[in-house]
Amino acid sequence: MNARRPWLAGGALGLVLALPWTREAMESSMWRHMLLQFPAWLLAGALLAAALPPRARAAVARWNAHGIAGLVAVAVTLAVLMVPRVLDLALRRPDIEAAKLATLLLAGVALRLSWRPAGLVVQFFFLGNLLPMMVVVGQLYIDSPLRLCNAYLLDDQARLGAWLIGGAAVLGAAWLAWTGWVLAGRQTPPAPAGALHGMTGQNPPR
Repeated sequence: MNARRPWLAGGALGLVLALPWTREAMESSMWRHMLLQFPAWLLAGALLAAALPPRARAAVARWNAHGIAGLVAVAVTLAVLMVPRVLDLALRRPDIEAAKLATLLLAGVALRLSWRPAGLVVQFFFLGNLLPMMVVVGQLYIDSPLRLCNAYLLDDQARLGAWLIGGAAVLGAAWLAWTGWVLAGRQTPPAPAGALHGMTGQNPPR
């Protein structure tokens, strides 16, 4: 029963996100399109991945050593979907919209299966590429005097840019805090010398 809960939650979330009125509400604003719809589909994929059987996880692990292949796929997916032309096409063409949502769902699966095997070093390189990309794209949206997406207004574009830069800062700070907590948990303070000698039954040296 416990193994089915993430699968049911991920499936239910995916169905809600796929509803026409949900998609229309999220895609009516540029910042909601990228900063709400994208993470929501990634979360749905991550929940579905949590219910994969061990055999499927082992099959994925064969080509996803240290989570590198999966995280590269996630980074490439997000880089492509941040292109303004792709956002415009997704709004006008149902096939591009379906491909976008399916790709985000698979990216969520890859992220869930790759994050823990990646370890801190590979996670650092992944975020070291993703977060600066978010900042660069955000600054481009803010500085551009022209509408990069025909479907959205210039104010909405600048608002998205500010949110991308702020989101990158929050994600970076959260990962650093989590990394510090993990590293602190791995370090155990040495036992006092008196306690060690007491355990061995020997008197401490004088």
